[in-house]
Amino acid sequence: MNLNRRQWLLGTQAFAGALLLGPRIAGAQSLRTLKFGVGLKSMSATVINGVIGEALGYNKAEGFTLTAQALGTNANVQIATSRGDVDIGIGVPSFGLPLLAKHEWGPLLNFFEYTYPYKWDVVVKPGSRIKGYQDLKDKRIGVSNFGATEYPVTRNVLNTLGIDPDRDVKWVAVGGGVPAGVALQNGAIDALAYFDTGFGQIEASGIALDFLPRPASIPLIGGQFLMARKETIDKDHKLVVGLGRSVAKASRFILANPAAGARVFLEMYPETAPRGSTTEQAVKAVVQTISRRIKLYLPPYPGAKMGSINVKEFETEAKMDNLKIDDFGAFFTNGLIDEINDFDAAKIEADARAYKA
Repeated sequence: MNLNRRQWLLGTQAFAGALLLGPRIAGAQSLRTLKFGVGLKSMSATVINGVIGEALGYNKAEGFTLTAQALGTNANVQIATSRGDVDIGIGVPSFGLPLLAKHEWGPLLNFFEYTYPYKWDVVVKPGSRIKGYQDLKDKRIGVSNFGATEYPVTRNVLNTLGIDPDRDVKWVAVGGGVPAGVALQNGAIDALAYFDTGFGQIEASGIALDFLPRPASIPLIGGQFLMARKETIDKDHKLVVGLGRSVAKASRFILANPAAGARVFLEMYPETAPRGSTTEQAVKAVVQTISRRIKLYLPPYPGAKMGSINVKEFETEAKMDNLKIDDFGAFFTNGLIDEINDFDAAKIEADARAYKA
């Protein structure tokens, strides 16, 4: 992958200041440490199914311990994983596909889809005159930042509706989480484009939101993936499969008992609890945050195994972005999916229902 100086500096700075998101549990010294890059500024329940396998013993069973690194943006995760500074990162097509089209994708493969489409919406204040996406013309639309996934995805959706995302609306970066909700509440923006867990965080703070009806033609794009260097998949095949299996198990655990998953997450990362909240209030807040996201852990395709990747998602997004890509074979693999799903899902779900804090 060819990087210009600005991209190189961003990636380097991200690592220089990367926050090591170490869970508050003891790690076994004999286990291999895997570095996991996420496009967050700090830990949040957005990636809950990627990290709680550490506390539940799923990682240990696969021979590794996991250290999450918050790298700030998806672009930084892409660069870091490509360089080998992290072993596995979160991949997003809105950043990766343009690189693939320019033959700059690099030595990476997306190998497990841990969140399926479609996770974005547009909200307004209760009582707003904006009742649908068509009413967004000439309005101010907030996004958390211009490097986040809601920006390119919402632009694509507006474009399919005949709204020019460059001329017909004004985009405003308002920050993530509760500050985004406050910007909407205070009238700094007319509408907020954001994603499922972000909306859950805003609602958990007590800010009311009205969701605009999704257009009937909403595209199945924008899944999120585990990605690694091809060399890592070949050399450390067992560990890469092990992380995928841990995420799949954690997803099953959370689906069976969201409150138990929230408790495990808060035990690992107590600093993520709302300030001044009791344990029960914090658990409730996390459950509300992830309530929409967990529905996307399972594939929306009949008969598909958890984590399997449907190339049609990439084809649709590339077409929407006017990207010419003839072959997506270098972008993803389903070659690990059978191994990743080789576990007793019923037992994981039973353990979740029986979980005691």
